[in-house]
Amino acid sequence: MLTLLAFIFTIGILVTVHEYGHFQVAKWCNVRVLKFSIGFGQPLWRKKAGRDQTEFIIAAIPLGGYVKMLDEREFDEANPPTGYRETDLQRAFNRQSVFKRIAIVLAGPLANLLLAVLIYWGIILTGITGLKPTIGSVVAESPAAVAGFKANETIQKINGKAVDSWQEASWAFLNESLKDESVLVEVLSGSSTRLIHELSLASIDFDKANLDVLNVLGFTAAQPEIAAQITEVEKGSPAELAGLKAGDVVLQVNHEKVIFWHQFTQMIRDNPLKPLQIIVLRNTKELNLTVTPEAKMISGNKIGLIGVRAKESKIHYTPLAALMKAGGTTWDTSLLSLRLMGKLVTGQLSLKNMSGPVTIANAVGESANRGLKQFIGILAYISISIGIMNLLPIPVLDGGHLMYYMVEILTGKPVSEATMMIGQKIGIFLLGLMMVIAFYNDITRLITG
Repeated sequence: MLTLLAFIFTIGILVTVHEYGHFQVAKWCNVRVLKFSIGFGQPLWRKKAGRDQTEFIIAAIPLGGYVKMLDEREFDEANPPTGYRETDLQRAFNRQSVFKRIAIVLAGPLANLLLAVLIYWGIILTGITGLKPTIGSVVAESPAAVAGFKANETIQKINGKAVDSWQEASWAFLNESLKDESVLVEVLSGSSTRLIHELSLASIDFDKANLDVLNVLGFTAAQPEIAAQITEVEKGSPAELAGLKAGDVVLQVNHEKVIFWHQFTQMIRDNPLKPLQIIVLRNTKELNLTVTPEAKMISGNKIGLIGVRAKESKIHYTPLAALMKAGGTTWDTSLLSLRLMGKLVTGQLSLKNMSGPVTIANAVGESANRGLKQFIGILAYISISIGIMNLLPIPVLDGGHLMYYMVEILTGKPVSEATMMIGQKIGIFLLGLMMVIAFYNDITRLITG
């Protein structure tokens, strides 16, 4: 139930933001807006407001929305809009300059991208949790070993772009692998020696589910000596079912002494689906508990997880630095999405990687269970995806309309209605095909787990 509610809320927010972008810029351009609908199908709520008596609607099917503007091509003289005046024709969408029409159409996707920037800004301002990108060890004969990386080196830049955590480094490696076969990585060795390594990215395969980039490249992150004390337990996790609580200090796992957090997590990772005897100190009492880690496949390897976290260090930024980083994150994520879509079209990436509403709903539900920060993080990511998706040059999408307007600028005349009708049919077919593939992948994932 939580998954469904979180999904509906997420889609509702993102659709509202998208359509509000169209609506607001249309108002700025003095175009009369007739309807602003969140959802399709039977209206559940409707109200007219404003000097133009715009009809605001919440409809039954929450998988999209639309803004309907006055347009001579759809104008019914026998049944004109409420409060219609002949002078309103000057405010029709089709009578606006091509640049105003571009601004109105472009505003929807840009609103989604702006929302992502604001969300990331808020997240970054609270502090980013993550390990400093210091190498703990390098797997023999791995791409990292071949490139000459050594233990205790700290990654500073990847192709000239600074990274502050292993998460950022992983993301950069993924992004760069879609452009180039190798990257230049600047590292700090010791206190002041800077070295440049050329790292091959050929081993990164996007068709592998749950890709662990660091593992694929042969990096092991240096683990800080954090005490083995649990600070957070996920709801419904194996840890909660076993009786573990925040504040517990882990003393032993299967009769082996535990001092540091990384020792504890390694034992969990190495024992998926195996019952573990854990002794914890709670207040002043020692408790003997049994926990069975759930199994998760990462890069073809089965690892154990129980749903606990320790107190982690945070990287803090000034408001301006956080805003710049939020913009950079949104830009990088947008480029990654475009490159992935390009590889899908060219066949370099399997269509099995396409996801539909079911997979998205599950991801949203899982993030909601993990807390507000994780939930709004996935909200930002989906907002970017919606924005980029709508910019694709497919008729019926915003990007398709932008394509028509670019033709109009180049030729000096609008695209004919007959051409647009043909384009609309092609667009509907392509979107339908994409949805069929995405639903098939969703169902396959549900069946196979």
